[in-house]
Amino acid sequence: MIKSKKLSKNKAIKHGFFNSNGGVSKNIYKSLNCGPGSNDNSANVKKNLNIVRKKISKSSQNIFLLNQIHSNKFVFIDNKYKSKIKPEADAIITDQINLPIAVLTADCVPILVSDNQKQMIAAIHAGWKGAFKGIISKVIKFMIKKGSKTKNITAVIGPAISVKNYEVKKDFYKKFARKDKNNHKFFKMSKEKLYFNLSSYVKSLILKSGVKKIEKLDVDTFDAKNKFFSARRSKSLNHADYGRNISIIMLN
Repeated sequence: MIKSKKLSKNKAIKHGFFNSNGGVSKNIYKSLNCGPGSNDNSANVKKNLNIVRKKISKSSQNIFLLNQIHSNKFVFIDNKYKSKIKPEADAIITDQINLPIAVLTADCVPILVSDNQKQMIAAIHAGWKGAFKGIISKVIKFMIKKGSKTKNITAVIGPAISVKNYEVKKDFYKKFARKDKNNHKFFKMSKEKLYFNLSSYVKSLILKSGVKKIEKLDVDTFDAKNKFFSARRSKSLNHADYGRNISIIMLN
């Protein structure tokens, strides 16, 4: 588990970015696969989620997860929230204590957000599609609507695929260039191949939303030595599936 220095200063929250170590899953899911959407044994995934929950708090509620769909949709959990169905969305915002909220990734960017003054946190799954569609600004705007001030918000960009391992096609670049000509700075050419810096793009969107307190954990999920699950690495090894990393935050 990796912790953020900035978030660790706030004693009102608990958090962690977990890699693949410390679970019970086998083979390509070894070992802390937290993805119910994977083809792993569901009992093992449940055990893994419970391992994570206990690391955060032995007395907390079950971890609140989403059915992630690479969208700009989010869900707000307050004391009136009732739904028993796992929502289709890519971010969770809550003001409830003792409720761990989390996102799952396997190269995409996990973002954990905390308001240091107001009791409010968020977990965001930012793949390129969600980021491109505005998931980050939507979450920050909602928090502001609920009384947060950008100067009190801290956002931490978790482990994700590095630019050197994120090769993309020209059409992908054109999509970003059409949206904003300044987006060219998030791409680089190397040996006639084009690469995209997803984490830096995400950071730029957080800054654009007015949040200045940002920590970027430069840990490459593709690099096997870091022990994170990676969709792209699994594909390069011809694996049929891959595990999911969990990034989690909770108000005490």
